[in-house]
Amino acid sequence: MRGTTVLWRLWLIVVVGLVLTAPAHAARFSTVIIDPGHGGKDKGAYWGGVRESHLNLKVATKLESLLKRRGIRTVMTRRSDVFVSLPRRAQIANRYRHAVFVSIHFNASTNTAIKGAETYYWGNTGRMIAGAIQRRLPARCQVRNRGIRRHGFTVLVQTRCPAVLVECGFISNSRERMRCSTQWYQETAARAIYDALMACR
Repeated sequence: MRGTTVLWRLWLIVVVGLVLTAPAHAARFSTVIIDPGHGGKDKGAYWGGVRESHLNLKVATKLESLLKRRGIRTVMTRRSDVFVSLPRRAQIANRYRHAVFVSIHFNASTNTAIKGAETYYWGNTGRMIAGAIQRRLPARCQVRNRGIRRHGFTVLVQTRCPAVLVECGFISNSRERMRCSTQWYQETAARAIYDALMACR
């Protein structure tokens, strides 16, 4: 009987160890809600003739294409230069089960020396996805890694599914703005976000 008890305890330790050391999956999703930030009357940041809302849509469209090729259902909160309110974006996302929400943005600051990429999240699963994005996006786009940050943006706190908001670079920095405007940068950013999502699936 004592031997059985010892074996049982050993088995329990092994099982618990496997659970604790198993890789954590950020989300089990079948749908990706892609949110190109701003649009229409809300142009977002505007520097040196570059409109953030246009860049957001370009990266979002490229991300959608990558996901569709993988057979993953996508939903865009906008497909053209139109205004969509923040609560409306969250409402669109909340229609779907087993989804994740990715809001695409470019950053700006009155301090034009600031540059780099960062990702915001709200819940724990969002934090995992944000971390996966930040492990790829800055390195591949060759920009400063500004890390992940918890923030109560409307599209994050009103969205029931795991959600992140990605700032792909600073268009207020002249050099970074030029790079963000290139097709290479937009494709690289979209691919980094895509790979991060696949790693979390």
